[in-house]
Amino acid sequence: MKTRDKILLASLELFNEQGERNVTTNHIAAHLAISPGNLYYHFRNKSDIIYEIFQEYEKLVDYYLDIPDNRPLNLDDMTFYLESVFDGLWSYRFLHRDLENLLDRDQRLRTDYQRFTNRCLAAISRIFEKLADGGVLEPQPEALRAAMSLNVWLIVTNWMAFLKTAHAEKTSACMTLRELKQGIYQVLTLEIPYVMPAYREQVMELREKYRPMIPEQTGEPVDVVG
Repeated sequence: MKTRDKILLASLELFNEQGERNVTTNHIAAHLAISPGNLYYHFRNKSDIIYEIFQEYEKLVDYYLDIPDNRPLNLDDMTFYLESVFDGLWSYRFLHRDLENLLDRDQRLRTDYQRFTNRCLAAISRIFEKLADGGVLEPQPEALRAAMSLNVWLIVTNWMAFLKTAHAEKTSACMTLRELKQGIYQVLTLEIPYVMPAYREQVMELREKYRPMIPEQTGEPVDVVG
């Protein structure tokens, strides 16, 4: 593997585990047992590393949200999109821990993230439309699809922040993929009113797989939202 790729992989690992603010270029170089000068040969600064990592995340999500044109979507497709998006969020979780600060520090990242958001919103709306074509969801007017898409996006991109603030003892380092994927429960809760009767029981069963747990209250599963 090339040194440049090793730097990106090591940076992603350290950012995810320790938080981007706690990791310097010197930490990354030490982790890889290379000199800081070797690192700076490939990247001018930490912002350049973050920007390139975001570009990889962007490509991954674009790949996950590739929507077939030649057929409607079914329940398996809906599950795949939800699982894939949350898997990608987990793999690049540092980006959403302190997104506002990252965007404020790098105009390139801010501009690209705005475009990325718009593409994701359009893709989510298209997924709703294709699920309606497949008889899974009720057909929705464009304005409602746009509002639903925005609500889904807000849940996906803010669920990690909710977990951190809802549990006083919870830190980013001890968060698990299972906890992150509990956000799928909230997305499905949002969609249930629009699920066609033939699929309602299946969607309810699917949603139950992701029900959030708050053990410090009762030890029993509870609805966080919905």
